[in-house]
Order: sequence, then C-alpha cells, then structure tokens
Amino acid sequence: MAGYVDPLVVGRVIGDVVDLFVPTISMMVRFGSKHVNNGCDIKPSMAANPPSVQIAGRQSDLYTLVMTDPDAPSPSDPTMREWLHWMVINMPGGTDPSQGQEAMPYVGPRPPVGIHRYVLVLFQQKSRLPGVAPPATRANFNTRSLAAQYDLGLPVATVYFNSQKEPAARRR
Repeated sequence: MAGYVDPLVVGRVIGDVVDLFVPTISMMVRFGSKHVNNGCDIKPSMAANPPSVQIAGRQSDLYTLVMTDPDAPSPSDPTMREWLHWMVINMPGGTDPSQGQEAMPYVGPRPPVGIHRYVLVLFQQKSRLPGVAPPATRANFNTRSLAAQYDLGLPVATVYFNSQKEPAARRR
C-alpha cells in the first residue's frame, strides 16, 4: 500500500493537511459512478451530495472521517486553510459514514477561483468519541489539531480530488 502515498506528496496533501503516514486501511470513495483516485477531477455539481465511502477494518474498530479544502478561498492565497466540508465520527470498520455520527454536515465543493484540492482523511479512533463539538466556523479548521485533540494519531487512509468552478450555463 505504500505506493498510494506518492500522489499525496506530489499533490502537497502531505505537508499542507497531514504528515507523512503509511496507509493501513482501504477506503473507497465514489461520487455516483465516479471512483475517486488521488488527483482526479470531480465537478462541483457531481459532488453536491456526500460521496459514497466504504472503509475496510473490523466492525469493532471505530473511525473518524474528515473532508477539507486546504485551498480556500484561493490556491494562491489560502487564508481560510482548511475549510471543513464534512466530519463523521464513531464510524465502525467495514461500513460507511451512515453508520457513524455526523459531527459536521456535508457541504459540497464550491471553489470560487482556481483548482482546489478536497481531501478525505480517515483516522482510527482508540475508543468511542463521546461527542465532538462542531467548530464555530468551517474556515481555518486544522486536521492535525483535531487528531491531536482526540488522540487519533496519524491517518490510516487519505484520498483527494481536484475541483474547480464550473462555467455558467450560457443563455441564448
């Protein structure tokens, strides 16, 4: 599985969002029929609803899933890094986010300018989280701080996709 880390380095996900780690859990992410591979392009309209996420692992293990945009509001000036798009806690292994607790409801990509990276990070929890208070704002969220606050350690899986503003439909 170590081969999966390379695109995360090239895409600056490792560095901007998470520290170097070795993936240990399989995580499949889809928007409709589109499978998410590191660095693939997903249109905002395709990602308006939460993705289908399937994780491996034992059902007795619990996971936290976070989705952020490290390029908000623009890749050249990411003053809101990271923008929190989704957070699900207490998700049993071998299941999907519907089996966990949504700590922050899903908001799809809405990049105002440039190509944005959207990063889904999976952490294995050491125990059930009693409840995670949602941040007061989605802006300036920090994945590393969340991991430190709840003793989550390094990620066990991460995947990211790119998205950019879609051209407005032309009227004739």
